Amino acid sequence: MKRFSLPRSALACFSLLVAGGLQAAPSRGPVVLAAASLQESLNAAADSWAARGHPRPVLSFAASSTLARQVQSGAPADLFISADEDWMDALQKKQLLRAGTRVDLLSNRLVLVAPAGSRIQITIQPGFALGAALGQGRLATGAVDSVPAGLYAKEALTKLGVWPQVAGKLAPAESVRAALALVARGEAPLGVVYATDAQADKRVRVVATFPESSHAPIRYPVAVLSASRNPDAEGFRRFLLSPEGRGLFRPYGFGSR
Repeated sequence: MKRFSLPRSALACFSLLVAGGLQAAPSRGPVVLAAASLQESLNAAADSWAARGHPRPVLSFAASSTLARQVQSGAPADLFISADEDWMDALQKKQLLRAGTRVDLLSNRLVLVAPAGSRIQITIQPGFALGAALGQGRLATGAVDSVPAGLYAKEALTKLGVWPQVAGKLAPAESVRAALALVARGEAPLGVVYATDAQADKRVRVVATFPESSHAPIRYPVAVLSASRNPDAEGFRRFLLSPEGRGLFRPYGFGSR
């Protein structure tokens, strides 16, 4: 029986094509776990990074509490951007962050929102009548025992002396974006979200902004996770922290730390 064999020149050409194909295959971008309120802005930053010739980061958005628990459970990821300090602290205490990579990236404001067509008018001040404004409705916000936006909301309402009015009238959501959606769909007459979330959805309007003195500063720390093996993770972190990177978040309403 005659064996079929390729000419040496064909074999050489095939080998070069295979090798070239392997070299040309793009590597995967870093997996970034990010607070739900960063959806539009971080996608813009990822696009800008990819336009520089890097593999586009793989973005996963949810409440910071959910993402931090995923990291604690061993979920494979490279970067974490939290909407508060506490959940980043929790990972740092367990040595799940790469040393020297944690930095505050952005800042935000807390606002009271209503559906765009609502006529509710409220001035936020100590003892303001939030319960009466809700009527038979509920106040949408992130879960007040875990979601950062909910934690900030409870802190602010408590400091302003309003918490007893609304403690039994909450519509707790799994993330700040889920709370925003309840107001946008008219399922809740009022909600407490970040200023950037309100800007991202034209179906809601800002009724009032909470005084910064009523709650802890809203900061978004970023860090490389200690389990990361992606060579682009640190580069993308540095890009986000650069003047150009931070500038990409400004049109979405974020402040710089």
